[in-house]
Amino acid sequence: MLHTDVVSALERIAPLSLAAAWDNVGLLVEPGTPRDVQRVLLTIDLTEAVFAEAMQREADFIVSYHPPIFEGVTRLVQSSPSARLLMGAIAAQIPIYSPHTALDAVPDGMSDWLLSGLGNTIVSRAIHPASHFEEVAGPAAGVGRLGELATAVPLSVLIRRLKAWLDLEHVRVAAPEDHAAGKPLRELAVCPGAGGSLFKGVAGVELFVTGEMRHHDVLALVAAGSSVILTDHSNCERGYLQVLAGRLTDALDGVEVMVANSDRDPLRVV
Repeated sequence: MLHTDVVSALERIAPLSLAAAWDNVGLLVEPGTPRDVQRVLLTIDLTEAVFAEAMQREADFIVSYHPPIFEGVTRLVQSSPSARLLMGAIAAQIPIYSPHTALDAVPDGMSDWLLSGLGNTIVSRAIHPASHFEEVAGPAAGVGRLGELATAVPLSVLIRRLKAWLDLEHVRVAAPEDHAAGKPLRELAVCPGAGGSLFKGVAGVELFVTGEMRHHDVLALVAAGSSVILTDHSNCERGYLQVLAGRLTDALDGVEVMVANSDRDPLRVV
C-alpha cells in the first residue's frame, strides 16, 4: 500500500476533527514522493532508541501517538536530538503520523480502553463532549471518560485491576481515610496522559485515574473526598498500542503492523 492509504486508514480510525484545538495531529513528516508501505511501527514517543528500532526493523511508516513536532521548529541541527530524528526520517523518506488527542476522544479509543481496565461500567460518557463530535463519531465521543461501575468495589480492588490492565508493578495513590479503609467505590473519571486540567470542575466522582497531575490538584481532590491513581504519563497509554495494531492490521491488507519494543516511559521506580 501507499503511505496515503495508511494515512486514510488512521483518519478513519480516529478522525482528526476530534483532536483538541491546541494539538498537532495528522501527517507530520511527508515523503517527497508516494511511498510503498510494508511495515508500520507504532510508538507512544518517537525517541532516538525507537527511531533506531524502526530502521533495524525496516519500518516504512511510523505512528507516534505523541507528536514529535509540537512547538515551532526553529532550526534543524545535529546537536538537537529531536531535529536529528526529523532529519533522519526525511532522509529515509519515512512518513510520521500522530493521532494523539483524536485517538483519545474517539469511541473505543484510548479513553474508553483505559476506563475498561477498571471493570464493567454500566454508564460511560465523555467528560467534555462537543457538538461537532456527534457529527463525526456519535454522542459517545469527546475528551476523557466518566464511568459508573456495575458493582462498587474497594479502592484496593481497583488498584489491582488497573495494575494488571496496564502491566505495572507500581502506581501512585492518594486516598481519603474512608477509601483507604475499604469503602466501595463506583463513580470513576479517567484521562490518558495528564488529566489535571480536564478534571477541573468534575464533581461527585470517587476515583480519578490519569498519568500525572499537579501536587496541589491531588491535594484538592483528596480533600474533597476523592481518590487519585497516577501511573506516570505514558504508562496509561502504551497498552492501547496493541489494540491500535490490531485495528490497523485489519484495515491494511498485507501490511505488517509492529509495536516498538524500545518505547517506554522515561520515569521508573528504583
